[in-house]
Amino acid sequence: MRTLCASTLIGEFFVIGFAGLVAMQLSDVSTTAVWAVSGTGMLLSLLLCGMLGRPGGVQLGWALQIGLIASGFVVPAMFFLGACFAGLWWASVHFGRKVDEAKAARAAAAEAETA
Repeated sequence: MRTLCASTLIGEFFVIGFAGLVAMQLSDVSTTAVWAVSGTGMLLSLLLCGMLGRPGGVQLGWALQIGLIASGFVVPAMFFLGACFAGLWWASVHFGRKVDEAKAARAAAAEAETA
């Protein structure tokens, strides 16, 4: 699960950065405010890559997805991109857990075979 989720978060890192560039040009929000929010989101996406194995890591990822969708109020295209990444996040968590379960079952079967 961590690999799939981390891949989604790295993609979000770039999208947040590009959205910051767009917001700087198209909105009335100050450059300082844009980069404070964008920089925080980018840093959070990188830090979450390392926190995925810890309790609360996935929940913080969901909070980032909500923030990404909410950024659509500044850059309207982010409503769509945020929803896409929320779907990718769901798929990463859902299918990543299934892959982890399959790996654990395969390891248990191999261990039972050798014993």
